[in-house]
Amino acid sequence: MQQDEAVIGCSGELLIGTRGSAGPGEILVRVRGGSETFLAWSQEPLPRGTTVLVVESRGCREVDVIAWVDPLDALSGTAADAG
Repeated sequence: MQQDEAVIGCSGELLIGTRGSAGPGEILVRVRGGSETFLAWSQEPLPRGTTVLVVESRGCREVDVIAWVDPLDALSGTAADAG
């Protein structure tokens, strides 16, 4: 299986929640100038709609993900709350 290096480090949204070690979910990732779906594995279950970061490619359109909050989104949210 050849890894898909282009997707590592990309963020996306879970279309189908993950079940931890019990099974994958599905992620929509913006990559290569478009959007693609991948099977998404995580250590702990993550619900549908969670923003995630791709940390590893398993090949065959499967990736490992973690929950992710974009630091720039967090900063803009803080600035809006202060104003």
